[in-house]
Amino acid sequence: MGVLSGLKPQNVFGFFEEICNIPHGSGNTGAIADYCVSFAKERGLEYNKDNYDNVLIRKKGSRGCENKGPLLLQGHLDMVCEKNMDYDPRFDFTKDPLKLAVMDDYVYAKGTTLGGDDGIAVAYMLAILDDDKLVHPPLECLFTTGEETGMTGMDGFDASFIKSKRMINIDNETEGEILVSSAGGRKVKCMVPVRYHEATGIAYDIVICGLLGGHSGSEIDKYRGNANLIMGRLLHHLKGKVNFKLYYLKGGLQDNAIPREAKASVIIDAKDATRFEDLITEFELEIINEYRKIESNITIYTECRDRMTTEVLTPKTQERVIFLLMTIPDGIAKMCPESESIVQTSSNAGIVRLREDNFEVIVSIRSSISSAKEALSDKLEYLTETIGGEFIVESDYPAWEYRERSRLRTMVVDTYRELFDREPVVTSIHAGLECGIIFDKVKGIDIVSLGPDIENIHTPKEKLNISSTERTYRLLLKVMEKCANE
Repeated sequence: MGVLSGLKPQNVFGFFEEICNIPHGSGNTGAIADYCVSFAKERGLEYNKDNYDNVLIRKKGSRGCENKGPLLLQGHLDMVCEKNMDYDPRFDFTKDPLKLAVMDDYVYAKGTTLGGDDGIAVAYMLAILDDDKLVHPPLECLFTTGEETGMTGMDGFDASFIKSKRMINIDNETEGEILVSSAGGRKVKCMVPVRYHEATGIAYDIVICGLLGGHSGSEIDKYRGNANLIMGRLLHHLKGKVNFKLYYLKGGLQDNAIPREAKASVIIDAKDATRFEDLITEFELEIINEYRKIESNITIYTECRDRMTTEVLTPKTQERVIFLLMTIPDGIAKMCPESESIVQTSSNAGIVRLREDNFEVIVSIRSSISSAKEALSDKLEYLTETIGGEFIVESDYPAWEYRERSRLRTMVVDTYRELFDREPVVTSIHAGLECGIIFDKVKGIDIVSLGPDIENIHTPKEKLNISSTERTYRLLLKVMEKCANE
């Protein structure tokens, strides 16, 4: 008996639980892709799997609808893998199933992200492909990979396989919101060289945790704290007040997730211990006050380790690292002039790593305007190279542009109104969606994006609303039926 058995729609939650039992973090999607292939084979469905682990499954139209125009449904297989710092250290996203639980009207995973983004899309599509009683046109269900790490799967996908000229992307996290355009994005790496020398002293760990985090596109406008940059501010706060030498720095897990935690380790003189600890407490109080309306659980603390001798950054190198953290653009760069409630351009310093020969910051840039994306990228490049670093563009994807006339959009809006007797919100999103790549590859394709309520995505607080999942499924099935009857 599964944890989700008894939830409705039963077939959707049944497949969702199966998915959660298969590790499928970004870069580890081979097993979940093979699962989709086996699913297709068992049901005699036509399928293609490429070298990126993208899987396309086709199903003929229901009786009498075989010759209707096909409809493409699309979602991604990979999930963001984050867990609480105090969660079971033995848990391994690459091997272990998620530990699902139900509370009230929500499904969540204990101590980790749930992967409702975008596992629920995968479950919807599998349930639809599995049900021969539904009315629908010919279907193409595209399961992509690498969405959370630069949309690499969709970028590499051969779109000549696609026959549809209309598509429903199921990667929105707000029920009743119909997305009609999304931002383009670029993932960049800023690297500066570092050098070490030997030092002896009292070792201290500095930890920043308890931040809300969240999706760096859809939640960048909430002004949540970025643990990586707060750590940079803390290190700058210590400068000139106490002599410290940095030898460890790490923060964030995904470039497209606002980092919730960061850790640094330093060596100090024993005589400075009390002053050092007081400065950390002082800084914590400042940050708590600064974010008092946004963050309710910020914790900044330090732990004393043994006296030790280790390799630490040279003074010049340490200054370069702190300078980059203090000056790198982060957060909202510009709001949309046409709608001040929508972000036009932003950046998120999602990952920082101090390595043996360099310090790197991985940044996610987003913008609905291509030139603005280029300009912010150029600013990061100029900053990095000015301090002797190297700048690398790791991935880039186009915006999904608004289409003035959309038959599919009208159909979805009308269907939502008929089913729920209220108006949906038709809007754009600052987050990047794979819609932009498919829009660029399949000329003239008509696209909308929708999905059920999922809260706190990309964080261990992620939870999927059960009743919203059922309502969104009804909407999806009704729109498919209308497509079949056109």
